[in-house]
Amino acid sequence: MSKNLVIVESPAKAKTIEGYLGKDFTVKSSFGHVRDLPDKELGIDVKNQFLPNYIVSSDKTKVISELKKLAKESETVWLATDDDREGEAISWHLKEALGLTDSTPRIVFREITKKAITTAIQNPRTINMDLVNAQQARRVLDRLVGFELSPVLWQKIRTGERTNLSAGRVQSVAVRVIVDREREIDAHDSKSSFKVVAQFIVDKGKVLNAELGKNFEKEADAKAFLEKCVGAIFTIKNLEVKPAKKTPAAPFTTSTLQQEASRKLGFSVLQTMTVAQKLYEAGKISYMRTDSTNLSDEAIEKAKTQIENAYGEKYVKTRKYKTKSESAQEAHEAIRPTDFGSEKVDGDRNEQRLYDLIWKRSIASQMADAELERTIATIGISTTNEELVATGEVIKFDGFLKVYLESNDDEDEENKGMLPPLSIGQILDLAMMKATERFSKPPARYTEASLVKKLEEMGIGRPSTYAPTISTIIKRNYVVKEDRPGKEREFKEFTLKENTISERVGKENYGTEKAKLFPTNVGMVVNDFLVDNFDAVIDYNFTAKVEKDFDIVADGKAQWQNIIASFYKDFHSKIEQASDVKSTAGTRELGIDPKTGKKVTVKIGKFGPYVQIGEKDDEEKPVFVSLQKGQLIDTITLEEGLALFDLPKLPREVGFFEDQPIIVSIGKFGPYIKHNDKFYNIDKSEDPYKIDQEKAIELIGIQRNSNDLSQPKDLGIYEGLAVNIGKGRFGPYVKHGDKYYNIDKKTDPATLTIEGAIEIIKAKKVAESNKIIKEFEENKTIQVLNGQYGPYIKAGKRNVKIPKGTDPATLTLEDCLKLANG
Repeated sequence: MSKNLVIVESPAKAKTIEGYLGKDFTVKSSFGHVRDLPDKELGIDVKNQFLPNYIVSSDKTKVISELKKLAKESETVWLATDDDREGEAISWHLKEALGLTDSTPRIVFREITKKAITTAIQNPRTINMDLVNAQQARRVLDRLVGFELSPVLWQKIRTGERTNLSAGRVQSVAVRVIVDREREIDAHDSKSSFKVVAQFIVDKGKVLNAELGKNFEKEADAKAFLEKCVGAIFTIKNLEVKPAKKTPAAPFTTSTLQQEASRKLGFSVLQTMTVAQKLYEAGKISYMRTDSTNLSDEAIEKAKTQIENAYGEKYVKTRKYKTKSESAQEAHEAIRPTDFGSEKVDGDRNEQRLYDLIWKRSIASQMADAELERTIATIGISTTNEELVATGEVIKFDGFLKVYLESNDDEDEENKGMLPPLSIGQILDLAMMKATERFSKPPARYTEASLVKKLEEMGIGRPSTYAPTISTIIKRNYVVKEDRPGKEREFKEFTLKENTISERVGKENYGTEKAKLFPTNVGMVVNDFLVDNFDAVIDYNFTAKVEKDFDIVADGKAQWQNIIASFYKDFHSKIEQASDVKSTAGTRELGIDPKTGKKVTVKIGKFGPYVQIGEKDDEEKPVFVSLQKGQLIDTITLEEGLALFDLPKLPREVGFFEDQPIIVSIGKFGPYIKHNDKFYNIDKSEDPYKIDQEKAIELIGIQRNSNDLSQPKDLGIYEGLAVNIGKGRFGPYVKHGDKYYNIDKKTDPATLTIEGAIEIIKAKKVAESNKIIKEFEENKTIQVLNGQYGPYIKAGKRNVKIPKGTDPATLTLEDCLKLANG
């Protein structure tokens, strides 16, 4: 047995580190957390200074038993979990569970390289209890909030929904941010104005585009301006040339990596963190949970050498970035490559793409500014004092732009091109001038990336919390992430051409949403109930203040129990009073039904939101109808609610095609058309209640042409990964990310919607997971093997294929047990 036992969290990390330490060291994994509060009870002694009752997790008893045995056989045990509060807490839990002494050496490193590991071994310390206590404070506070508040939701919102409704200190605030934004959008009063743009022909056919510096609020004023320009002379009145520069963005923190990976690669927050974890454990990047933009002197020097070798000395400009976050630990580093000389890495496509992003951002941060020349041309009009302006820019020295340019969330940002040669006094030939009606936009809905940015700006959460928070609120159905089609509207446009003004009415599509976060009815109702009754818990300032309190504990300047005590007294009092609260959350009066004179309300029930005519005390029983997809309790009107009762009953016959009836209905997997015993999916943008014979025939024709599943079809996004439907040698399948799920013979793939595909994915995962766990419980053995058709897991007598893109060497016992659950 080796003299030294090193304990880390993951087997992938253990494998990498063991290669650096030599024969005297054995490196083993704890497979993450080994102890936690019990699942089915509070697990906190509130009267005894909130003492937590930690227990060894049921799936970690064997791991702890093996580690205990190895620890007894070793001369020295080294605790080498991650260098953050969570990692510090895992080391402390290991120490307690294994019965180690307080002097057990604790080593930390921010990258998995031979030098970093060797340096850590040479500079051990003991467990930092201030960091542990900061993590304990977070865990205890979150348990108190979740454990005491969630049952109130089960009682007041949707009785019997125990498994679906929950509240949390950070998750509920995240939902509130999304709900507040939705209400801002709903309250937005779109106003129209007219934007004037002109196009001139100069220098033998070159085009100069210019625009008026203001918009006209009234149609008449826009038209009057164009009338003034009939026969006018347009002259270059002034030319202003200014030097400018662009400066590179700082190296990645966790949140900026999540944002940029979303914008540039289309990754979800969870996907970004999963891929980054693989890169870190393989020793390719520094630690991926950080709020620091700092780079070490050694890293800067290595980046400088790489830039000089690849691009030349003039491209080098070293920088030290100061992190804006007050809580950032500058001793830590930003996310960067461990070897700046490696532009590429081995691994699957997503690992390569994310590494490329990290490498470029890190290198660019130490490169010279880009030097630009911006030109502003002012154009005078002989018939009015108004002026047009044309702007352009040219890059004189590309600097860091040779490698990387940061993206942003502004969908309207335009790149300004270079202007043609111009001179003061030059007369311009007007080709065309347009005054086009434009409409003010409401605030944008959040993407995962922009939500992370917002939470970070508000001081809510920390690098490690964003991915699980977003996953939780989507899983709880408080929020949905989806695409939604836009709507059509008309706009007016006046065009001046060859001294004649013409007018047209055009049509445009607006409001199209791609991978945006929308609150559901349940999310909005739960949010409103919490705001009305537990505002202190989901108050933005309170949540941000608690994060600062945790930082104070981490710095050893406060007792964590005092922070919990100051919050708990008032909170628990409100919990006790909640039973007396008569909740109206999820109920809204719409008005009076003109036919019956009865009250019309919209409510949320066990099976979702619905409109009700009448009340339970009336002689005649009230009547109900469910809301349609996309309708919100918050915004549905009396007219829209009553219209639901007039919708035709489904299924309904809408006509005939090829001598066979066409039936429109809604099934388990969404709305569909049935024709000649075949099923055709109805797209989200179509209303099944309004589809007529002509539209149905059109949809049948489109899908007949697209139902060749030899080429996979994209259905949408689920949990940040693409969902496709296709046909292979074993029949039709649903593909989610890199994982395949067979479609039951009873299900026609042609009828399958994204919702139906998600149900298949969930059901298959649960079934597979249960089988694996049962096999393990019965046979107590799981092996990762390589067979004729690739790597697989042997769970007792059963074989489970390992998905493509998963490195078998990195699989933990926990991974194997939960493989079917993704």
